[in-house]
Amino acid sequence: MAGITRIGSGMYLVQPDEGSGGRQNETVYVAGPPGATWAFWNGRVFRPAEPPPATVRSRAAGAVQSLTAPMPATVVKVLVTEGQAVKAGDTVVIVEAMKMELPVRAPADAVVKAVRCREGDIVKSDQTLVELE
Repeated sequence: MAGITRIGSGMYLVQPDEGSGGRQNETVYVAGPPGATWAFWNGRVFRPAEPPPATVRSRAAGAVQSLTAPMPATVVKVLVTEGQAVKAGDTVVIVEAMKMELPVRAPADAVVKAVRCREGDIVKSDQTLVELE
């Protein structure tokens, strides 16, 4: 069984048990009002009973995935350009919120269709940062 320790406001240290195959300690950030709480871990946002922040909608040219800001934040670095191929897990944008840098990662292999933000932009929660195809 993993150990969970609160290490700050909305910050938790998850320590896997000894039988977890060498997994390392992880930091998980939790935020939001009661009833709409979400967690940020390893470049992804997890929300109960809601779709993940990367939503898929069908288009004639193919499926488009919108990678969105996990919370109100400032764009620190944009690591991709239109037409660039990315692999699952690649960091495409880094945002800063609540004095922490948060990587936004590609959920699957794709090609960058559009970049909807620039370094220094202040973005809202769920604002589209990058579209993947």
